[in-house]
Amino acid sequence: MTEPVTGRCFCGSIRFRFNQPPVAKRACWCRDCQYLSAGNASINLIFPLASRELEGEVCDYVSLSDGGNTMRRSFCPHCGTPLFSASSSRPDMVVVRAGALDDRELGKPEGFIWTASAPSWGLTDTDVPSCPNQPPPIAAR
Repeated sequence: MTEPVTGRCFCGSIRFRFNQPPVAKRACWCRDCQYLSAGNASINLIFPLASRELEGEVCDYVSLSDGGNTMRRSFCPHCGTPLFSASSSRPDMVVVRAGALDDRELGKPEGFIWTASAPSWGLTDTDVPSCPNQPPPIAAR
């Protein structure tokens, strides 16, 4: 088994651990992620929800995504750190914000999505795959 992936919110009230490796690592340029990431792409790792262990209570904000799915975004109620999101289209998966990882090196994107929504100055790595909008669902590894 690989090392667990761990992280926390800014104030430390919430800690998490994943006992399986991520099924994907992506940078998302959708407009929602730009709001949540102070104008930049959101760097995300996707894990099977069943592999998450969570200490602390998160607050949720529910909205409709550009792709038409209901999104549940979880954050720390004390410091406001964005931590997780989950889509109604994939209730078995959870997205984790790379900035909350203890080892941020794990967050190197393997792809870019919603690039059509990126501002003109938005950066992508041309050596990795990209998609102008929402890609098809990812299967668990």
